[in-house]
Amino acid sequence: MINQHSENLLNSQQENAPGEGYIFNWFDWFCLWYPPGWLILFNRHWQHYHIDPDGWNWLEYGLFLIPGGFYLALLSRWLRLGFRSPRKEVGEFDPKYQQAFGKEILAPIVKYYFRGELQQLENLPPTGPLIVAMNHAGMSFPWDFLTLGYLLSEAKGWVVQPIANPALFEHPWVIWWLPPQWSQVLGGVRAKLDDFEGAIAQGKILLYAPEGVRGPLKGWRRRYQLEKFDVSFIQLSDRYHIPILPVICIGSESLHPWAVNFTKLQRLVKLPFLPLSPLMFALLMFPSMGVWAMKTRLRYFIQPLQPAGLDNHSKKGRAAAYQQAQQLREKLQLQINHFLGKF
Repeated sequence: MINQHSENLLNSQQENAPGEGYIFNWFDWFCLWYPPGWLILFNRHWQHYHIDPDGWNWLEYGLFLIPGGFYLALLSRWLRLGFRSPRKEVGEFDPKYQQAFGKEILAPIVKYYFRGELQQLENLPPTGPLIVAMNHAGMSFPWDFLTLGYLLSEAKGWVVQPIANPALFEHPWVIWWLPPQWSQVLGGVRAKLDDFEGAIAQGKILLYAPEGVRGPLKGWRRRYQLEKFDVSFIQLSDRYHIPILPVICIGSESLHPWAVNFTKLQRLVKLPFLPLSPLMFALLMFPSMGVWAMKTRLRYFIQPLQPAGLDNHSKKGRAAAYQQAQQLREKLQLQINHFLGKF
């Protein structure tokens, strides 16, 4: 299956790319190991497959790499675009581009930087549709989700789409950092009930954080403590007969260590969270590091599949869904405590 997956990827690259697939050169390897360069990797890869006259150029990429240079690059781009923001286009999910991004950008990051690995593979079902429910932490760009999606795609050939905070689609900072339709084309589904339900109704394989934004907000001090689970994924699982695959991630808490949420400023700039940590000085000097995270080891422990439907068939509704969601949270918390005791 993996060989067939690679063959399909090669075909898709030949269809979409002007010549061949994106190949890392010396500058890309430099960007991988130099934190301000990760944003360059994302944009260079996009520009290889898409015509993007509003995107960053080489002069601006060079400015990314020096202290404070991002602000000059931002000014340069704003002037070049005629004193306006980049186009706010709406893109559609492109599985071929998701595969190319995974193979050509995520693969070296996951392998050499996050050292991602799946464990307890015997619990993986043969196919979807599925709701993959994972604990979420780190107070950073959602690398725990991107890494898991890539690993599942490699292991099973699945097309996996994450449920993502709306800020990743429409926040002005993200629109300047990344191509306007980047999140949609890579398969992101807005974390809104209508969008979530629509994706489930289509039988997709979805990555979901039952803690919601409360996961990253818990910060470093409560990094191993699961917050209250939302009930929507239990209700939708029951309504559409979609099983839930719980996954425990150990290591995501170190993506942005020692962080606490700066609540007042976070609300002012309308972000889901705004971490305050010793890394903030570096982020102020190099804003392109907003998509970067600390080197860690991301281990994913696949839990037994949870069949669709509420356990309490005599009592349907939100109360039963809430009870089942919290029971699952308690079960996963025990597993997290167990794994932490082993390491």
